[in-house]
Amino acid sequence: MVNETLTPAQPAAKTPPAPGRADHRPVQWIIAPDLVPYPEALAAMRARAAAIAAGNAEEAVWLVEHPPLYTAGTSARAGDLLVPDRFPVFDAGRGGQYTYHGPGQRIAYLMLDLRERGRDVRALVFGIEEWVIRTLAAFNIHGERRAGRVGVWVQRPDKGLEREDKIAAIGVRVSRWVSFHGISLNVSPDLSHYAGIVPCGIADQGVTSFEDLGQLVSMAEVDGALKAAFQSVFGPVVRSDGPLVPEAASPLMSERETAGAKP
Repeated sequence: MVNETLTPAQPAAKTPPAPGRADHRPVQWIIAPDLVPYPEALAAMRARAAAIAAGNAEEAVWLVEHPPLYTAGTSARAGDLLVPDRFPVFDAGRGGQYTYHGPGQRIAYLMLDLRERGRDVRALVFGIEEWVIRTLAAFNIHGERRAGRVGVWVQRPDKGLEREDKIAAIGVRVSRWVSFHGISLNVSPDLSHYAGIVPCGIADQGVTSFEDLGQLVSMAEVDGALKAAFQSVFGPVVRSDGPLVPEAASPLMSERETAGAKP
């Protein structure tokens, strides 16, 4: 099993190769129509990732929204949960620290087979960052990487010298060379909900959203930009209206849960 806490590519480092598939096999693109409870999403991701690793399912990107909640990554510090009773708190099993999920935030879960994409975790992270940056550019928002700070950032000179806000968080886990978890992109969430945590353990910078930056766009418009940018970085997709978890994957999930497998 490969289990990596992902960090952003360093600006001076050589750009890693694009994480595309040599066979150009399309990734299933699935959009959840309703809010998805977090435990349900976590179980579905585990099952789909296990099915992909076993050769029983295609790669997938799953777009969802969650009810208001906080998640804790493997590096989360107890002191960064400032208001423990504000929203439910879930152990995510991914890299990183505390973050917020809620309505108005587009969550994109990536279940990609790195055996077909060069087995390069650094290239995966760089590709995810590039995906977000290109999506933002479609709305004239300039997103940037920052060394030592996971996610995608926007400069905020209106807030003061050297101030930056995070617009997208990234947290991914890789098991058996299949990724799961992914990104959270702030479209129009209630940013006051972040006050219950120190987001991603960074106290001296803020968070922002499309709406906060004056971009009033629909989730469907953002989804369209995400799709186009994903294809330019990772390769083709095909829309799927089926469930994330194929029927053949259910026994795999049960076996892994019985064995105490972690996300």
